[in-house]
This record gives sequence, C-alpha cells and structure tokens, in this order.
Amino acid sequence: MTTHELAPTALAAPAGHPVGATSPRPEAPIARPLLLLLAGGAGLSVASLYYNQPLLDTMARDLGASSSAIGAVPTLTQLGYAAGILLFGPLGDRLDRRRVVVAKLAALAVALLGAALAPSAGLLAVAGLAIGLVATAAQDLVPAAAALAPAASRGRTVGSVMTGLLLGILLSRVVSGVVGAHVGWRAVYLGAAAAVAALSVAVGLRLPPMPPGARARYGALLASIVRLARDLAPLRRAALAQAFLSVAFGAFWSTLTLALAAPPFRLGPVAAGAFGLAGAAGAAIAPLAGAAADRRGPEPVIRAGAALGVGSFAAIALFPGSLVVLVVATVVFDLGVQASLIAHQSVVYGLDPAARGRLNAVLVSAMFLGMAAGAAAASEVFAHAGWVGVAALGALAAATALAVRLAPTRRRDARDRRCIDAAAP
Repeated sequence: MTTHELAPTALAAPAGHPVGATSPRPEAPIARPLLLLLAGGAGLSVASLYYNQPLLDTMARDLGASSSAIGAVPTLTQLGYAAGILLFGPLGDRLDRRRVVVAKLAALAVALLGAALAPSAGLLAVAGLAIGLVATAAQDLVPAAAALAPAASRGRTVGSVMTGLLLGILLSRVVSGVVGAHVGWRAVYLGAAAAVAALSVAVGLRLPPMPPGARARYGALLASIVRLARDLAPLRRAALAQAFLSVAFGAFWSTLTLALAAPPFRLGPVAAGAFGLAGAAGAAIAPLAGAAADRRGPEPVIRAGAALGVGSFAAIALFPGSLVVLVVATVVFDLGVQASLIAHQSVVYGLDPAARGRLNAVLVSAMFLGMAAGAAAASEVFAHAGWVGVAALGALAAATALAVRLAPTRRRDARDRRCIDAAAP
C-alpha cells in the first residue's frame, strides 16, 4: 500500500487547504514549551487510569473488600475510558477543543479527589468509572497537536505527544506503587488530583483557541463515527491492525507480574514495576517513528513495528527463563507497538482534518478493546499454558496485525473522498 492509498484526502487537497479544514494548515512548528505541555498533559491524564493496578491489594485490605469487589475498580475505569472516547471524542470536532480539554481536566481532578476520599470499594469503583470517562482528555490533546503542527512535521509532533501519553501509562504503575508503599494509596489520588487541577489551569492559559471543524448536532456527530468507520477503508485497516497489537500489549502487561512471581524468576512487585521503566525506554524512542513516517510514509513504520512485536514474543517463547531476553523484548516490543500507533495516527489524522476527534475515537476505541480482550484471554492462557502460552498469544496477535498491513488492497482514493463528504454531518 502506498502513502496515497493511506491518506488520499490530505494528499489530494490543494496545498494549505486540506479537505474539511476550517483554516489554513499551520506552517510553523509548535513551540517546544507548548509541545511539552501537550505531551505531559496527555501522560498525566492517561496515568489516572493505571494508578489503581499496583494498589489493588492495599485498597482491598484498607476497605475490607474481596478480590472480586476490588476488581471492579480497574474494570469500570477501563470501560469508562472506552465509553468516554466514543461519547466525548466527537466534542472536539464540534466545540473549541481548548474548552473541551480544560473542562475534562477539571472534571478529572474532581473524580480523582473522589477516589481519594472513597469510603468503600463500591464508591471507589464509581469514582473509577468517572475517572475513565474524563481521562479521555489525553485523546483530545493528541489531535490538538496534530491540528497545530504543519503537515511536514505532523508525524514527529504526534509522536512526541504520544510518547508523553505512553510514558504516562508505563510510569504510572511505578509511581503509584512507590508512593502507595510509603504514604498510602489515598495519597496517590490526592497528589494526582492536585497535579491535574494545575494542568487544567496551564492548558487553559497556553493552548490557543481551536475553533471546531463541524457545527452539526452532537447526535449527528456520533452517527458520523459509524459512517466513517464503515466507509473509510484506511481507518478500518488502521483500527484492526492496532487492535491486534493491543491484544498482545494487554496480554503481556496483565500477566507479567504473575510470570515474574513464579519460577524461575521469583521476583516481587518492585521488580514488576521496574519493567515499566523498560517499557518506557521503548516508548521514549518512539518519536523517531513519527519522523520516519514523515520521511518514508507510515506503512513501512507500521509493518516494522508489528514485526518487532512478533520477534519479541517469539524470543520470550524460545527463552522463557531468561531475564535478559525478557527485558530486551519488553523494550523492543513496546517500541514496536508505539511506533505502529504513531504511524497509524498519522494515517488517520490525514484522512479528514475536520473529523480528527471522531477518527481518533474509532482508532483508540479499537485499541482499548484489544487491550481488554488481550488481558482477558491472557489470564486464561496463563492458567493453562503458562508464560510460554502468553508469549505465543502475543506473537500470534502481532503476526495478525502484520498480516492486516501486508494484505493487498484496491486503490480507493476516489471512493474515500466521496465517503468523507457523505460522513460529514
């Protein structure tokens, strides 16, 4: 597949006047302080989803809850995030994106405070649902960066913000585990609430106004998500491939602690948290993927990322008792997944600048559904086939993603241009 097949509308539009844009494309790159704010904001927002994972045992003991009752906390948090992406993602295409981000961050600070004060596991789970719904501010900051960046550096810019988001995912477990062990789990949420409140103020002051690309009713925008997913083949391919990579991602991280605690490793939760740093190393290299997508097109980057995933899991399956192989594979695998995601976002954001929020909702919803499916499948696989079985599952999922990207497709530029017009509410 060529770059023209991946992003026909962006390439077919006259220079400086992309299809669906409400204003000329920016020519100057984003100022570094603003780029750092966007990246840090994305990471801090999405980290709110993962603080609970290393703290579940502590929470259960403190609240007198069973393991099944406390398990509702991460479940409702992730479900809230998936629902928030679909329900609130289109708002950035209808309202000033800066106002949407500030409102979500303010609500997230309140939800985090509610979690810190929750007197029972049930109310903590409700707070988790609220956290998931409004932590989607992270997914508004990524298309905001894409909208502010010139076309020539969009991949690199999105890569930088995605690195912040992914570091937030990977480091949140480390931070919450360490802080929770020393000052308690409630302090984790209190600190996060204060940090997000400060972030809301900073974003309101520094992010420029971003007029919407659509003026349709909210219901029409939601309906257009379905039409975009139905009619845009590049969007469907991106969502499907990233979903399979996310199956591997969810399978790996949901069972890693169990694998490290078992023979031959026999390592505790601190070591498991340290693997978050190994994954962060892979994510830190990911901006190079955005630059590569700018230079060579996204397709080679996506295929290379999926191939790295296959190779990493194959190495784990072949050498399941090697800690060195596991560390290296963690770095390489995370690099591959994040590189593919960044390149996929470059593809998706080029399809229709006026619908970036809705396009992103399709891609990220598929990604989180893949993570949930991978985690659910891996728990069963680990129980019956152990760590080698999980590695095989990850390799199969990554290989399927690679097959999706290698499969031949027909040129559909003209049809996709018509579909974008039809999907516009």
